[in-house]
Amino acid sequence: MSGISLSSEYAITAIKAIEKKSEELRTLSLQIHEKPELGGEEIFAHNLLVTYLEDQGFDVTPSAYGIKTAFVAEFSSKGGEGKVVSFNSEYDALPGIGHACGHNLIAIGGIAAAIAIKAVFEKHEIPGKVKLFGTPDEETGGGKVNLIKAGAYDDVDISLMAHPTSYDGSFFRFLAIEYCEVEYFGRNAHAAGIPWEGINALDAMFLAYNSIGLLRQQILPTDRIHGIISDGGKSPNVIPDYTSGKFYIRGRTIENLRALKPRVYKCFEAAAEATGCTKANGAKDLKITRKDEVFDVNTNVPLGERYEEHLKKFGIKFLSKSEQEKVSRGSTDQGNVTYVVPGIHALYDIKPPGGIANHTPEFAEASKTEIAHKATLTASKGIALTGLDFLIDDEFSQQVRYSFKGGLHWKDSM
Repeated sequence: MSGISLSSEYAITAIKAIEKKSEELRTLSLQIHEKPELGGEEIFAHNLLVTYLEDQGFDVTPSAYGIKTAFVAEFSSKGGEGKVVSFNSEYDALPGIGHACGHNLIAIGGIAAAIAIKAVFEKHEIPGKVKLFGTPDEETGGGKVNLIKAGAYDDVDISLMAHPTSYDGSFFRFLAIEYCEVEYFGRNAHAAGIPWEGINALDAMFLAYNSIGLLRQQILPTDRIHGIISDGGKSPNVIPDYTSGKFYIRGRTIENLRALKPRVYKCFEAAAEATGCTKANGAKDLKITRKDEVFDVNTNVPLGERYEEHLKKFGIKFLSKSEQEKVSRGSTDQGNVTYVVPGIHALYDIKPPGGIANHTPEFAEASKTEIAHKATLTASKGIALTGLDFLIDDEFSQQVRYSFKGGLHWKDSM
């Protein structure tokens, strides 16, 4: 089955609703692009989107679930209670390079899909509800994990979103990840005069960094460990009494990540012992600050297939599912959502020059082009039509639920 036909009255209503709002959505996208905000600080984007959604007739809760820059916009059909379809809007930027991951586009993509479902509810009164989550702090904070813990997705049946890049597909791999900050504490001393009096916190950081480099020889090909030294000391002639670094640990699945993490943390701990950066030597002990685990994406196959089937009707071509699954595309906190409810994190091509990757200045420029805007609306039509299929086709919705391998019990491990 290929889902709802583009000639059906439901699809026509949904597509027209998106196309009608194209210019308004383009304006929103450019406004967010021109004022990039880091995760947790997206005040301008939050207020802009909340105001727009209220104007469109949604019931909007700003600063939802106790999270300052999150929101939820809802609309219930007059046709009565039914299934609940949800979409996500992201809007945080990257340090230094702004919207180099295209979250200004994800912001309007989620809105467009929600507007499409709302239009169908209003005109055709099929039962159901649509929820749009404003999900801040995706890049480094795992904002959706906080939303899950607050119960945001507890009454949702599916979660759909699409992300700009230089590929099209819904089955690309996303790695599980844990973010951590590592701090070593030593003792200052004159590096030339009395170096033996010092405890060198920079040595500890370098030893840990090099140990991780050696560890990479014995980890899985799909595992990743990368980091930076964010504070390496203040002056070459002073033995550093403090260093800090930020590290990302990734695994193919959440289980792979949990197997890898203890090996990495032992590198940090051994470096502290070897260099004397411990309480036993008069310094503070090693401090490791961990953020919540971000899960791999648990793609729901029926939803992913249906999304691709719809976009093929708009002329989009895809690699096979098996070919897509060979490619890893970073990490996303939508992964956590897909272990709580059936969902997808589709990718769509905004035609950046030379196929340049996300997280580059060139991609930031590409994310404000008219080509990127049109691609975003096409992807939005895909997730909207997939959502409509779930609402109106009971056989399809049963397939989605049957194939779901997750469940709310995963929430307890986040």
